[in-house]
Amino acid sequence: MSELDIQIPTTFDPFAEANAEDSGAGSKEYVHVRIQQRNGRKSLTTVQGLKKEFSYNKILKDLKKEFCCNGTVVQDPELGQVIQLQGDQRKNVSTFLVQAGIVKKEHIKIHGF
Repeated sequence: MSELDIQIPTTFDPFAEANAEDSGAGSKEYVHVRIQQRNGRKSLTTVQGLKKEFSYNKILKDLKKEFCCNGTVVQDPELGQVIQLQGDQRKNVSTFLVQAGIVKKEHIKIHGF
């Protein structure tokens, strides 16, 4: 038993690279536009990942006036500030953010159905 090469197996984390890339909210500067189903036909559109230097209240005011819907800004401990709008406004919000010059089209991810 001399000169045995003992290799101790190390733990391998297959998600180590993904976790390193996706650290923090708004990773890779993506803006996530999601829809959440409420009760019945009611739904809620959420927008998260906008840069912190933007005034969320002014963006919300313009979105509400443009799409004739109600909305609010919610403070989330993990995600930061999230804009919530009534109804399915995913396409409308994405085109509005691009036309207003807030984000580029390739930095918007639309989730849902």
